Amino acid sequence: QVHLVESGGGLVQAGGSLRLACAASGSILSINTMGWYRQAPGKQRESVATVTSSGNTNYADSLKGRFTISREENTVYLQMNSLKPEDTAVYYCNAEARTWSYDKTFWGQGTQVTVSS
Repeated sequence: QVHLVESGGGLVQAGGSLRLACAASGSILSINTMGWYRQAPGKQRESVATVTSSGNTNYADSLKGRFTISREENTVYLQMNSLKPEDTAVYYCNAEARTWSYDKTFWGQGTQVTVSS
């Protein structure tokens, strides 16, 4: 089994910054892509950013320039700058992991980010 634990969420004023972290642990042979997603109340979960094991990154067009994803082995980070109230959401990380038994995408439990105006 693989466990993802997110941290770093909280309440911040508009224009502020937060850094989220997500650490993967467990019976991991390797992790390909890790990513951040978010889900605002009443909306579908959407992709924020992803990073592959080779360091290739991909961002939602609307977030380029404000959010930066990075990775150190099995930990992925999301630096969020110039936050806006519309960034308020539960942020989830995921990981495409290979274990001894199977390849599977695992999800964290989510961390709340609230941006006040």
